[in-house]
Amino acid sequence: MATSDITIRGAGIFGLSIAWACIKRGARVTVVDPNGVGAGPSGGVVGALAPHVPENWNPKKAFQLDSLLMAQSFWREVEEVGGLSAGYGRTGRLQPIADDKALALAHRRAGTALELWENKAVWEVVPAAEIEGWGPESPTGFVIRDTLSARLHPARSCAALAQAIHAKGGLIVTEAPDQGAVCWATGVHDLDRISTALDRPVGNGVKGQAAVLGFDAGPDAPQLFVDTIHVIPHADGTTAIGSTSEREAVGLDTDSQLEDLIERVRSALPILRDAPVLQRWAGHRPRSKSRAPVLGAHPLDQTQFIANGGFKIGFGMAPRVAEVMADLMLDGRDAVPDAFRSDLSI
Repeated sequence: MATSDITIRGAGIFGLSIAWACIKRGARVTVVDPNGVGAGPSGGVVGALAPHVPENWNPKKAFQLDSLLMAQSFWREVEEVGGLSAGYGRTGRLQPIADDKALALAHRRAGTALELWENKAVWEVVPAAEIEGWGPESPTGFVIRDTLSARLHPARSCAALAQAIHAKGGLIVTEAPDQGAVCWATGVHDLDRISTALDRPVGNGVKGQAAVLGFDAGPDAPQLFVDTIHVIPHADGTTAIGSTSEREAVGLDTDSQLEDLIERVRSALPILRDAPVLQRWAGHRPRSKSRAPVLGAHPLDQTQFIANGGFKIGFGMAPRVAEVMADLMLDGRDAVPDAFRSDLSI
């Protein structure tokens, strides 16, 4: 085996995206994961790439905005090189508005979006009657529509990245020694390892449950956010719903909480009432103590690196995380936001 310039430990969305960014710059890259590609929470089914609300702006929200705007070209190149679809589509999102107070807030956010999103995407309030076919019922008769939200298929996007990495000569293996710069992107496993070593909690796994329904809303249908649930029409003619957030949960079996979620969606969207459940899924997603991604020098070994903790926003953050980590590991250029640094997150 040729010596690697970069060793990535973890074949989830952060590990694969960083590997892809490095290999495009000419680095020799080995990704190591004993469980294979997308074996953890990155192998999920929902795939909601949705922005933070356009207010109370901070580095985390700005970083996410940059990443969401990068996503279309990022995934197009992955698909062109590897030949597999990630299921990406910037199809936007609709959200019902519950009452007059929420309506006033939505109008204010429409104004701040004009400034903060710099006319690169739109957040607007529109009459629900303008939405034909696929759309949520709204008590106020108005919905929020944004053009920044996108969807992809998590498990397939990991497979697409793996295929593109292979096409560029990268290796993805179940075991290998550390060579070159080493980045740990192993999610909950590494958060647990760091917490044990430091004898204090730095993060944890949060169980999430989701489902795939046999309903085809159309290839360009927007995602919906109803009753705090993401409803994602996928390009393959299915609709994903999720997810729960269960901090105290043990095990990865699906249970009554997922059944309750399914019933809530059916109640909120009668069009899904008779859609069959094709798949039930559960996984433990890494959540850092700060809730922000943890990037930079590894807290247990300052000569190594970490990319972890993208709780609920990992896929949306991945293109920008990959760019920043490649800058750091290959060129020594440090553009990690202070709020993401490992020494501040623990």
